[in-house]
Amino acid sequence: MKFYIHKEGITSILIVLIFIILLNILVFKWLNIHQYFKAIILGLSLVFVIFIISFFRVPIRKLTYNDSQIISPADGKVVVIEKVICKEYNLGECWQISVFMSPFNVHRNLSPITGKLVYSKYFPGKYLVAWHPKSSELNERWSIVLQNASGKVLCKQIAGAVARRIVNYGIVGEELQQNQEYGFIKFGSRVDVLIPITCKILVELNEPVKGGVTALAQFN
Repeated sequence: MKFYIHKEGITSILIVLIFIILLNILVFKWLNIHQYFKAIILGLSLVFVIFIISFFRVPIRKLTYNDSQIISPADGKVVVIEKVICKEYNLGECWQISVFMSPFNVHRNLSPITGKLVYSKYFPGKYLVAWHPKSSELNERWSIVLQNASGKVLCKQIAGAVARRIVNYGIVGEELQQNQEYGFIKFGSRVDVLIPITCKILVELNEPVKGGVTALAQFN
């Protein structure tokens, strides 16, 4: 599969490469250890480099565009489908669909609908594991609300136990197109999508989804 490296990963990858090169120079030139252990260190170094590059990859894929559907903003697995009362933006009763992103998933976030960005707010917080029931309320997070003729959709980027940096490019008042990139979360994390209660859910619990491809729900 063809892919490119996300801009958020360039600095991280360069730092890792420099560290790995210096580490292996030290091991092979200055440490008096058996060749077997040197080979293990080299092998683990290469695996780590491959992992970091893989984490910041952005696959080139055919995206789904449908004004009547809410497309997944992230790659991962559906871990929550439930009715909730959204107090943050006074959306009332709505569906919450949560997608958990492991460190092996693609971590850029895409707009699930075409709409005007009417709300954006950052919340500092804890770093509970991303699948913890209280992570939506207690963890560091960044929420945006998109609005169009079909309704309002709230997307919440949530940091996890490992993820310590949420990037959000959204600007209140601008129009986001469906599948337009609006953010990135480094390492394991989660995205909550809160949608109108009248929507028809199109996914199931534990179903793997792809950002920009899988339809989570349909407007009615």
